[in-house]
Amino acid sequence: MGQHMAENWHIWLVSLVLVVAAVIDGWKLKVPNWLTFPFVIGGWLYSSAAFGWEGLAGSLVGTAVGLGLLLPLYAIGGMGAGDVKLLAGVGAWLGATVTFYAFCVSALAGGIIALGMVLWRRTWRHHAAQLRSIVFEILTVRNPSELSELAAQRKSSMLLLPYGIPIAIGSIVYFIWTGMLL
Repeated sequence: MGQHMAENWHIWLVSLVLVVAAVIDGWKLKVPNWLTFPFVIGGWLYSSAAFGWEGLAGSLVGTAVGLGLLLPLYAIGGMGAGDVKLLAGVGAWLGATVTFYAFCVSALAGGIIALGMVLWRRTWRHHAAQLRSIVFEILTVRNPSELSELAAQRKSSMLLLPYGIPIAIGSIVYFIWTGMLL
């Protein structure tokens, strides 16, 4: 067990950063740059040192995947930039494949948390109507800056989910499920 932990120290480090980000995001509704930028750059440096140019290339692709998965939601005002950079950091440390699957589990966790929040507050109809409006706007407006403006107008009436929390939960659950963290 100790040898496995030593071999996977970087998974433990990523998990620790994710937990710190989730706590800050839950508290301040923001994942700060002082956490995300060193997280991404540290992943690039680690990958370069451990695996050379191939490692750096894999880290850069992982970063791009992390950015690419959440950037569209950020562009239309549905997510903060810190959340996007946080997933990019996961990609920088762990590569494209792990980042993609961690994102999938995070999206599931986010959906469950959001559903729980709506049910807890008993605002199902209100949020179902907002979801229909959002989907309609995405399908008809198609201009990211206009969608972002519409999202900003709607923000005060929405239940906000600090997405660093689902990213942390989903990623760590994925790490445990695949045996990377045990």
